[in-house]
Amino acid sequence: MSKVIHKFTRNVPHWQPRVTPVELEEATPEQLDALQVTPSNTKVSDYVLTLAHDVESLKVRSPLFNAIMYDKQGLSRAEREVGALAASMVNRCIYCAAVHASRHAQILKDTTVTDELFLKGEKADLGPRDRAIFDFARKLSAAPSEATPEDMAALREVGLDEAEILDLILSTALFGWANRLMHILGDPVRQEVDA
Repeated sequence: MSKVIHKFTRNVPHWQPRVTPVELEEATPEQLDALQVTPSNTKVSDYVLTLAHDVESLKVRSPLFNAIMYDKQGLSRAEREVGALAASMVNRCIYCAAVHASRHAQILKDTTVTDELFLKGEKADLGPRDRAIFDFARKLSAAPSEATPEDMAALREVGLDEAEILDLILSTALFGWANRLMHILGDPVRQEVDA
């Protein structure tokens, strides 16, 4: 028994697919090859096994995801998570928001920023750099035309260089796509434990 979660949380829910994932034991050699690289190179999740139905897109998607989110240069990991969290909040992707809030808190060993964002949303009390990053990512996610040159100037004013700005755009745009996939392919659920 499971229940779909509709409120933002830092506790990462289970993702329940609506499209039957590929059975790992029955995967073709091409699917197994594409599954060699997974997001964050951690585990072969139901989400990745669902995406394995389209081998060619999965083969490029996971390496692209890792290059954007885990590149050691440019924008910090925590700040990429703020961009991904902003996109996920705009798109109401409960699962992705939980993942990125959790990672942000783990990286910084502090829940203050994500507590503020989940409690107050756009009105969260953030430091200047997080404020500029969140606002830019939120606007880019809501409607790309809302992110203006003035918003990019605000990023520079708080110290982001050109490479960091590009990293923020890439991570935010990546989650515009990922949120849409997660939304339609499955649901964030709380698994109830049998008594």
